[in-house]
Order: sequence, then C-alpha cells, then structure tokens
Amino acid sequence: MITWSSFLESSFPKILQILAVLAIFFGFYGIAFAAGARIQGKKQNVLALSLFLAPAIILAMTGLGIPAVQTFIESFKNADSSKWVGFANYTRAAKDPDILLAFRNTMAWVIISPLVATSLGLALATMLNKMKREALAKSLIFMPMAISFVGGSLIWNLMYQYQEPNMNQTGLVGQVMKSLGIPLQHLLLWYPWNNLLLMVVYIWGFTGFGMVILSAAIKNIPQDIEEAAQLDGASGFRLFRTVTVPMVKTTIIVVLTTAMVGTLKLFDVIHTMTGGNFKTDVLSNRMFDEHFVYLNNGRGSALAMLIFLGVLPITYYNIRSIRAERKH
Repeated sequence: MITWSSFLESSFPKILQILAVLAIFFGFYGIAFAAGARIQGKKQNVLALSLFLAPAIILAMTGLGIPAVQTFIESFKNADSSKWVGFANYTRAAKDPDILLAFRNTMAWVIISPLVATSLGLALATMLNKMKREALAKSLIFMPMAISFVGGSLIWNLMYQYQEPNMNQTGLVGQVMKSLGIPLQHLLLWYPWNNLLLMVVYIWGFTGFGMVILSAAIKNIPQDIEEAAQLDGASGFRLFRTVTVPMVKTTIIVVLTTAMVGTLKLFDVIHTMTGGNFKTDVLSNRMFDEHFVYLNNGRGSALAMLIFLGVLPITYYNIRSIRAERKH
C-alpha cells in the first residue's frame, strides 16, 4: 500500500529538481530584465529579442535539432548502432520490395489525399459562403477534425467491417453495397482500392480544416472586385474560376502543402486499420516497424531521414509562395 509519506519520499528528489529548474529560469530572466531596464536605445531592443527568442531556440534545438542530428548519424549505423555501415541502409531501402511498395503508397497518399481534401474544402467554403446558418453547417463539417485520426480510424473500421454475404452486414458500406446488388468485398483487403478507402479517412478528417481556412480567405476578398466581375458578366463557375481562385491562391497552397506534409508523416490511420498489411504500408509506418518491431535503429533512422527530405521541398515551396504573395 502506497502511503502519503512513501509517495513524498520517492517523489521529493524529482520535486526538488523541478523547483531548481524553475528557480534558475526565473532567476535568469529576473536578472536579465533588471539589466535590460538600465540599457537604452538599440541595445535594449537587441536584448529584448534575445531574451524572448532564447527559450524558443533552446526548446527547438532540444526537441527537434538534436534528435534530427542524432537520427541522421544513426542512419549510417547498423541495427544496434554499434558499427558504421555507410549508405547501406539507404541502398537497401532503394532495393527492398516492401519499402518500395511503402514508398509508392506514400506518393499516392501525397498526391491524391491533399488534392481531394483541398478541393472539397474549397468547394464547401464557396458554397457555404453567405448562406443562412453558415456557422452550423461549418461546425458539422469541421467536427471530424476534432476527433483524433485513431478515433476516426476506429469509426471507419466499423463502417468497412465485412460479414459473409449470407449474413446481415454490420458495416454501413457493406450494407449499401448489398442493397445496390454490388458483390461484397472485404474492403481493407481489396488491393489497390483498400489504399483509396484508407485515404477517405484522412480526407474526411482534413476537409473541415481546409474549409475553415479557405472560407476565411474568401470572406477577405474585396466586395468591389466581385461586383466588378459580375458587371462584366461573370457569374457562377466563371466567377469562381476568375476571381475566387486567384484571390485565395496563396491560401490554397498553404492548405494543400499542409495536407501533403500531414500525409508524409501519416501513421495512425495505417497502423490502426491495417497495420501496414495487405499492401497498404507507408514510409512512416514502415519506419515505426523497423525501429520498434524489428529493432533496427539504422534502417528506421534512414527511413525517417527520407521522410524529412520529402517534407523539405514542400515546406520551401510554401514559404516561397507566401513571400511572393507579400511582395505583391
């Protein structure tokens, strides 16, 4: 039985460590702010920037920078990180049929899911703009975003659930197929369509986010531009194509690239619904398996670096587009 005294005895050293860290943190900033109050001019601004940026930089380096460097180093070592193997982990990734399948599936996710989710988000944002009870409709569409992808995967797993044709279908999709006279399939085993059915989960969860962001951008379009286009005879799809899309182009790119980065690191949908089996594996799930199932630190780190390299050009293009928009 754990008593209060035994709990304090075991936790007291940790509590002291936390208090010591807090005392150092606040003590450092107290001294820095006291010194900064005596400095005038440009030096004061430099000191203020340094004080506020320092914690963010330290946390970023501790949580992202150092692990990234360590992962890069580990990718050139063997399974237990005891020997250097050079580029062996990368060359194996380029030849292993299972990893190549995961790479192809990842590329399909990166291309298909963001395009569909962003297109649906833009279409919904345009259709719901200025309609009555707009907030209610948007709340219902955005609701899946509030559910974790693990929870969403469990929901869709039930919807895709398969029963024998002579039995009552407990899955919604199976029941619809049976009602329409379509031959029943175990949907999550049905390659290559099972990959598309898994993408539905991501699209279902992400579309609401895209809709909200794009809706805010559409509402910022100046009213006089739309009125001028309408006077020139633009309406309906033509107004959407010639005015709405160009005016929210940067926001579309931001939503699209955010979705692409999300699909590159997607793990929970695959791991929850299929575990990467039935030819549905992706790089992020394969990286997890290499690290924690096969206990191969080198291969897992190499796959992590490949995912990181895939994210870099997308992020660069995103930043470049935003800067170009600001110049105009």
